[in-house]
Amino acid sequence: MTTLLEDIQAYKEQFKQKAPKEKQEIMAKATQELKESGVAQGLKAGDQVPAFTLPNAAGEQISIQEVLKQGPVILTFYRGGWCPYCNLELKAYQRELSSIKEAGASLIAISPEKPDASLSTKEKNDLQFTVLSDDSNEVAEQFDLVFKMPEDLIAVYKDSGLDVPGHNGNNDWELPKPATFVIDSSGEIIFAEVESDYTKRVEPSKVVQVVKETKSK
Repeated sequence: MTTLLEDIQAYKEQFKQKAPKEKQEIMAKATQELKESGVAQGLKAGDQVPAFTLPNAAGEQISIQEVLKQGPVILTFYRGGWCPYCNLELKAYQRELSSIKEAGASLIAISPEKPDASLSTKEKNDLQFTVLSDDSNEVAEQFDLVFKMPEDLIAVYKDSGLDVPGHNGNNDWELPKPATFVIDSSGEIIFAEVESDYTKRVEPSKVVQVVKETKSK
């Protein structure tokens, strides 16, 4: 079985071979500018998780406080089901789901997609964990993850037929940075990984290890 990082590397190699050079350069430039901008740094270990309630893919309201009563939570923010790197990450978390449950934790994934789009993502990837819809990015804002896409990158997405606002139900072309948090049952963030480069993700097995080490203390 391959790791998430191996899957991502394989996809990146395919993209380099297939995508027009100009498109690759615009995307790389946007990533570098986001890194240098200093925006959306994300919450850090030691911060308290904001209180929030969001709908799942079936439209049911899920409260983070209620889930934390059952134990630690792994919370991962992704851009949307249209993002190949996000899908690779979600599938990798699905492979680790039994280990997450054995460690006594819950797994929640959040994107700005509308519930019906989240349902499509959940079904497409056969996800057996909770997928929440933050279609106004309000919760992602509370986690300091939201940035506005630059115009040249928006043009690339439009040329590719990618309708991000259509998935999200708004017209702001704003996205959360990919981010993963481990939250203990008291609501304290004990692990935080926030990436400006959307092609980089933390390996789920590493996150599971954080949970196990926390439980053993």
